[in-house]
Amino acid sequence: MRFENEYIGCSVKEILTEKLQFSKRAIASLKNRPDGILINGNHATVRAIISENDVLEINCEDINDSEKLVPSSTLPDVIYEDEGIIALNKPPFMPTHQSQGHFYDTLANSLAHYFALQNRPFVFRSVNRLDKNTSGIVLVAKDRLASSKLSKQMKENGIQKTYIAIIEGELPENKGEIKTYIRRREKSIILREVCEVCEDGKIATTQYEVLASKNGLSLVLATPVTGRTHQLRVHFAFQGAQILGDDLYGKPSKLINRHALHAYKLSFANPINDEKTELFAPLPPDMAIIIEEYFGKDFILNGRKN
Repeated sequence: MRFENEYIGCSVKEILTEKLQFSKRAIASLKNRPDGILINGNHATVRAIISENDVLEINCEDINDSEKLVPSSTLPDVIYEDEGIIALNKPPFMPTHQSQGHFYDTLANSLAHYFALQNRPFVFRSVNRLDKNTSGIVLVAKDRLASSKLSKQMKENGIQKTYIAIIEGELPENKGEIKTYIRRREKSIILREVCEVCEDGKIATTQYEVLASKNGLSLVLATPVTGRTHQLRVHFAFQGAQILGDDLYGKPSKLINRHALHAYKLSFANPINDEKTELFAPLPPDMAIIIEEYFGKDFILNGRKN
């Protein structure tokens, strides 16, 4: 990453923190690398001031792979890739991260395989994460700079996530907002529940739009304004309209063997150029078949047909 004559008179620290929005941790990593910060090809400290015709180089590429991340035999479905990010369409039934019992079959393992084929080091820095049985877009930062900028966007609600859900039943309005407190259910590590204002509850807001309804099913676009665990599943169940196939907050379905929820769109500022970026993930076959049968082909690819 090279900069010429863009920040004359600024210190390297000002550029990293204010202009490029590096986190303290990312800056510490650069300081510990002999080639982390270079001015005109020579090692420099964060106190250095940029003069006219200086060339500042920031080396934020990874040196080592993620520890214990073994490449799998599968390749990810890449939706988009540039210098700073890569976006993947995660299939259902695949965990995003490694966990007990899932050390070799995750999206992280799959992406490790992708980078191993290119002989490139790889650290898995996912910006968002999806439940194992939720399909759709997972955005991954390729380096510390992209990770820092996207993490800041996420904290400031600058990344908009839109899901397609098939729900059983009908919502009270065709377009609306669900706003409640959500907390972890007592004596459960996994389950969440709607609650009144309390110390262990956190505010959760979901905006939704019903695209179509037929024979007891509704096709819904849902945007979680906040990012609570299982938020969409809890909110729709609270409205008496569980996500189809959600056996955790509702009941299993003969139509699909998972909850019918797909992260289909991400909107954010690209960390490379700050331009607004919108990415879409095509629906997986299990949801596409149901949508075509109940609501028609117009809703299959990327949501509504304009």
